[in-house]
Amino acid sequence: MADRHLIDVHVLLLDGNGHVLLSQRRDSNPAFDGLWHLPSGKLDAGESVLDAAVREAAEEVGVLIEAADLIHVHTIHVNGSGREPRLGLFFATHHWTGEPANREPDKCFKLAWFALDDLPEQIIDYPAAGIAAYRTGSTFSIRGWTPPSSTQRAAIS
Repeated sequence: MADRHLIDVHVLLLDGNGHVLLSQRRDSNPAFDGLWHLPSGKLDAGESVLDAAVREAAEEVGVLIEAADLIHVHTIHVNGSGREPRLGLFFATHHWTGEPANREPDKCFKLAWFALDDLPEQIIDYPAAGIAAYRTGSTFSIRGWTPPSSTQRAAIS
């Protein structure tokens, strides 16, 4: 088990018609190559999560977002979506400047808009869980962790 957790930020760019922008990954890891994902990335040292979300949206899809226009919609604690466990923070916005474009063709095949209730089958589980939670209004979830045993639960209570 890794001795640290990564912090990821994910951005749900939402148009006025109930669609979310996804990118199709170009990845050397065949487990992720060709799968759809939200604009996202890791939190850098010395950076707030809002600044990271703004930065990732600009780097990946070329849109400018004001941090005040980002709404935290979900947090997910994930194990098994990479070498290290992750804490994923999902932010939604309906407001940005610029037209989304593929700014990282070395990491992304293309961008496309999808209805929130009709996502592609080939989407990475981690962001799909965050989108599903956004749709249901759930603000926190865990994924990939073994539930505590009855002995562990008894020791806690």
